[in-house]
Amino acid sequence: MTTTPSDSLLRSILTRSKTFACVGVSPHPIRPSHFVGRYLSMRGFHVVPVNPGHVGTVLFGEPVVGELSDIDIPVDVLDIFRRPEAVPAIVEEGLSCLTGLHCVWLQIGIISPEAEAMCNAAGVPIIQNRCPKIEYQRLFGELRMGGFNTGVISSKL
Repeated sequence: MTTTPSDSLLRSILTRSKTFACVGVSPHPIRPSHFVGRYLSMRGFHVVPVNPGHVGTVLFGEPVVGELSDIDIPVDVLDIFRRPEAVPAIVEEGLSCLTGLHCVWLQIGIISPEAEAMCNAAGVPIIQNRCPKIEYQRLFGELRMGGFNTGVISSKL
Protein backbone atom coordinates (compact mmCIF):
# COMPACT_ATOMS: atom_id res chain seq x y z
CA MET A 1 0.00 0.00 0.00
CA THR A 2 1.26 3.46 -0.93
CA THR A 3 2.09 5.66 2.04
CA THR A 4 2.42 9.41 2.23
CA PRO A 5 6.08 10.33 2.59
CA SER A 6 7.01 12.39 5.61
CA ASP A 7 8.37 15.88 5.18
CA SER A 8 11.60 14.73 6.84
CA LEU A 9 12.05 11.98 4.23
CA LEU A 10 11.34 14.39 1.37
CA ARG A 11 13.67 17.02 2.85
CA SER A 12 16.42 14.42 3.31
CA ILE A 13 16.15 13.20 -0.28
CA LEU A 14 16.13 16.73 -1.70
CA THR A 15 19.02 17.83 0.52
CA ARG A 16 21.43 14.97 -0.06
CA SER A 17 20.66 14.26 -3.71
CA LYS A 18 22.92 15.69 -6.38
CA THR A 19 21.87 13.89 -9.59
CA PHE A 20 18.41 13.20 -11.02
CA ALA A 21 17.81 10.94 -14.02
CA CYS A 22 14.57 12.29 -15.50
CA VAL A 23 12.90 9.62 -17.64
CA GLY A 24 10.38 10.92 -20.14
CA VAL A 25 11.58 14.51 -20.00
CA SER A 26 10.37 16.61 -22.92
CA PRO A 27 12.27 19.26 -24.88
CA HIS A 28 9.02 21.25 -25.17
CA PRO A 29 9.06 24.04 -22.57
CA ILE A 30 5.31 23.88 -21.90
CA ARG A 31 5.46 20.25 -20.76
CA PRO A 32 5.61 19.67 -16.98
CA SER A 33 8.60 17.34 -17.37
CA HIS A 34 10.54 20.15 -19.04
CA PHE A 35 9.90 22.82 -16.46
CA VAL A 36 10.52 20.38 -13.59
CA GLY A 37 13.87 19.32 -15.10
CA ARG A 38 14.78 22.92 -15.82
CA TYR A 39 13.87 24.01 -12.30
CA LEU A 40 15.93 21.22 -10.72
CA SER A 41 18.87 22.16 -12.94
CA MET A 42 18.54 25.83 -11.96
CA ARG A 43 18.56 24.77 -8.31
CA GLY A 44 21.96 23.13 -8.76
CA PHE A 45 20.94 19.53 -9.32
CA HIS A 46 22.65 17.61 -12.11
CA VAL A 47 19.78 16.52 -14.36
CA VAL A 48 20.35 13.67 -16.80
CA PRO A 49 17.53 13.80 -19.39
CA VAL A 50 16.35 10.38 -20.60
CA ASN A 51 14.12 10.17 -23.69
CA PRO A 52 14.78 7.77 -26.58
CA GLY A 53 12.96 10.06 -29.00
CA HIS A 54 15.39 12.94 -28.44
CA VAL A 55 18.79 11.27 -28.03
CA GLY A 56 21.66 13.65 -28.66
CA THR A 57 19.73 16.88 -28.21
CA VAL A 58 20.79 18.98 -25.24
CA LEU A 59 18.51 19.83 -22.33
CA PHE A 60 19.59 21.70 -19.21
CA GLY A 61 23.18 21.62 -20.48
CA GLU A 62 23.23 17.82 -20.77
CA PRO A 63 22.86 15.52 -23.78
CA VAL A 64 19.66 13.47 -23.78
CA VAL A 65 20.30 9.73 -23.44
CA GLY A 66 18.03 6.98 -24.71
CA GLU A 67 17.92 4.68 -21.70
CA LEU A 68 19.11 4.41 -18.14
CA SER A 69 21.90 1.98 -19.05
CA ASP A 70 23.48 4.83 -21.09
CA ILE A 71 24.19 6.75 -17.88
CA ASP A 72 27.74 6.21 -16.64
CA ILE A 73 27.66 8.35 -13.49
CA PRO A 74 26.03 7.72 -10.11
CA VAL A 75 22.37 8.74 -9.98
CA ASP A 76 20.71 9.62 -6.67
CA VAL A 77 17.09 9.93 -7.83
CA LEU A 78 15.28 8.19 -10.66
CA ASP A 79 12.50 10.65 -11.53
CA ILE A 80 9.84 9.18 -13.83
CA PHE A 81 7.45 11.08 -16.12
CA ARG A 82 5.82 8.09 -17.81
CA ARG A 83 2.44 6.37 -17.71
CA PRO A 84 1.93 3.96 -14.80
CA GLU A 85 2.03 0.89 -17.05
CA ALA A 86 5.57 1.80 -18.21
CA VAL A 87 6.91 2.38 -14.70
CA PRO A 88 7.73 -1.20 -13.55
CA ALA A 89 10.11 -1.86 -16.46
CA ILE A 90 11.83 1.51 -15.92
CA VAL A 91 12.23 0.87 -12.20
CA GLU A 92 13.54 -2.64 -12.84
CA GLU A 93 16.14 -1.22 -15.25
CA GLY A 94 17.07 1.57 -12.84
CA LEU A 95 17.51 -0.76 -9.89
CA SER A 96 19.73 -3.04 -11.96
CA CYS A 97 21.98 -0.52 -13.72
CA LEU A 98 22.13 2.76 -11.78
CA THR A 99 24.84 3.13 -9.16
CA GLY A 100 24.18 5.30 -6.12
CA LEU A 101 20.40 5.16 -6.48
CA HIS A 102 18.72 6.08 -3.22
CA CYS A 103 15.23 7.10 -4.38
CA VAL A 104 12.70 6.39 -7.10
CA TRP A 105 10.32 9.31 -7.63
CA LEU A 106 7.05 9.00 -9.55
CA GLN A 107 5.49 12.26 -10.66
CA ILE A 108 2.00 13.54 -9.88
CA GLY A 109 -0.65 11.11 -11.07
CA ILE A 110 1.72 8.15 -11.21
CA ILE A 111 1.30 5.27 -8.77
CA SER A 112 2.70 1.79 -9.32
CA PRO A 113 2.22 -1.01 -6.77
CA GLU A 114 4.61 -3.19 -8.83
CA ALA A 115 7.36 -0.56 -8.71
CA GLU A 116 6.70 -0.05 -5.01
CA ALA A 117 7.19 -3.77 -4.37
CA MET A 118 10.45 -3.77 -6.36
CA CYS A 119 11.77 -0.75 -4.48
CA ASN A 120 10.78 -2.19 -1.12
CA ALA A 121 12.58 -5.45 -1.96
CA ALA A 122 15.69 -3.48 -2.97
CA GLY A 123 15.56 -1.20 0.09
CA VAL A 124 15.16 1.93 -2.06
CA PRO A 125 12.54 4.48 -0.99
CA ILE A 126 9.85 5.28 -3.55
CA ILE A 127 7.90 8.53 -3.65
CA GLN A 128 4.67 8.32 -5.65
CA ASN A 129 2.21 10.89 -6.94
CA ARG A 130 4.47 13.81 -5.98
CA CYS A 131 6.64 16.33 -7.80
CA PRO A 132 10.18 17.11 -6.58
CA LYS A 133 9.86 20.69 -7.84
CA ILE A 134 6.68 21.33 -5.86
CA GLU A 135 8.05 19.55 -2.78
CA TYR A 136 11.31 21.49 -2.98
CA GLN A 137 9.42 24.77 -3.24
CA ARG A 138 7.07 23.82 -0.40
CA LEU A 139 9.77 22.57 1.96
CA PHE A 140 12.30 25.32 1.29
CA GLY A 141 9.93 28.30 1.15
CA GLU A 142 9.72 28.94 -2.58
CA LEU A 143 6.13 27.95 -3.38
CA ARG A 144 4.30 31.00 -4.67
CA MET A 145 0.66 31.66 -5.45
CA GLY A 146 1.56 32.46 -9.08
CA GLY A 147 1.23 28.82 -10.09
CA PHE A 148 3.27 25.73 -10.53
CA ASN A 149 4.96 26.56 -13.85
CA THR A 150 7.76 28.64 -12.41
CA GLY A 151 10.17 27.97 -15.26
CA VAL A 152 11.56 31.48 -14.82
CA ILE A 153 12.97 31.86 -11.35
CA SER A 154 12.88 35.34 -9.92
CA SER A 155 16.20 36.87 -8.94
CA LYS A 156 14.46 38.03 -5.76
CA LEU A 157 14.36 34.51 -4.31
